[in-house]
Amino acid sequence: MEHSIREETTAVVVAFEGDVDLESSRRAREVLLECVGRKWAVLVDLSQVTYIDSSGVAALVESFQSARKGGTTFALAAVSDATLKVLQLARLDKVFTIFASVDDGLAEAG
Repeated sequence: MEHSIREETTAVVVAFEGDVDLESSRRAREVLLECVGRKWAVLVDLSQVTYIDSSGVAALVESFQSARKGGTTFALAAVSDATLKVLQLARLDKVFTIFASVDDGLAEAG
């Protein structure tokens, strides 16, 4: 798994690429929680995620909960088909705010 972080005017955008699985989910969790800790809106770009397992989903859920407790926004954007299927199976597509694109998410955060 690779990741990048960029600060936009309205949010921190965290983009993941590759597999978010047991091997990489700890790092994904650390990255997400660090960004949530900045007290900015966090937008997670999942367009390049080819596979996500339950540990990766758990990292997203924990970060979402942490953002809510801190009074900040946490949303997903450009979710890949493979990732969306996993979120739908867990019915988490109803929990997370999901934007069709990063640009849509940034516009909403602004």
